[in-house]
Amino acid sequence: MTERLNERLAGRVAVITGAGSGIGLATARRFAAEGAKVVCVDLDPETGAKAANEVGGLFIEADVTDERAVEALFQRAVDEYGRLDIAFNNAGISPPDDDSILTTGLDAWKRVQEVNLTSVYLCCKYAIPHMRRQGKGSIINTASFVAVMGAATSQISYSASKGGVLAMSRELGVQFAREGVRVNALCPGPVNTPLLQELFAKDPERAARRLVHIPLGRFAEPEEIAAAVAFLASDDSSFMTANTFLVDGGISGAYVTPQ
Repeated sequence: MTERLNERLAGRVAVITGAGSGIGLATARRFAAEGAKVVCVDLDPETGAKAANEVGGLFIEADVTDERAVEALFQRAVDEYGRLDIAFNNAGISPPDDDSILTTGLDAWKRVQEVNLTSVYLCCKYAIPHMRRQGKGSIINTASFVAVMGAATSQISYSASKGGVLAMSRELGVQFAREGVRVNALCPGPVNTPLLQELFAKDPERAARRLVHIPLGRFAEPEEIAAAVAFLASDDSSFMTANTFLVDGGISGAYVTPQ
């Protein structure tokens, strides 16, 4: 069981998609450390169940591009714990065949859009009614720094999907603000996750190009992003909604970086 930090999220119920690794796993640990009951959703039964077991939470195996599965997972979370306070819609992919618009095929385009954008639409669609009933809730959707600026390494469908997440989060944040439901978009810079490590293994030159643009001179650790998610989930961010929350090491603010 994760060591408790404080009680900022005590008694709250959080659903995390993509909870089996990377940012999702780090956030599951952070939420549990702050007192939340955590529902870990993942397509991989091994990593997802391991994450849930570690944080003393509930594991739900689900394909977040399947509408009925998404509806059922939020209902199960409420059936199990009685409420839904936080939804961290984090599941996403960045496959190697998503590259330049000149070479990326339609199948690759559609697959990335389904996982990165449609899944967030579905998770918001089925989380919001539960939050409206209780008059309060926080939704954090994982976008990216590439949603606000062009990527140095082309990944056309990924960039477009994250732009869609950003725009959708703003609209939902405005639409449901008076009902107590906050919706914010988290925009991380490059993070030291298995996804990035795989990119380094397959194409070190392409991966290294990301590092040169970061003023802080390093990639983020998943725990640093998880800390930002916990802030957005908590009442410490109670006056924030429809927000673009950049945690990017300074990339979006830089013209050039020191060598």
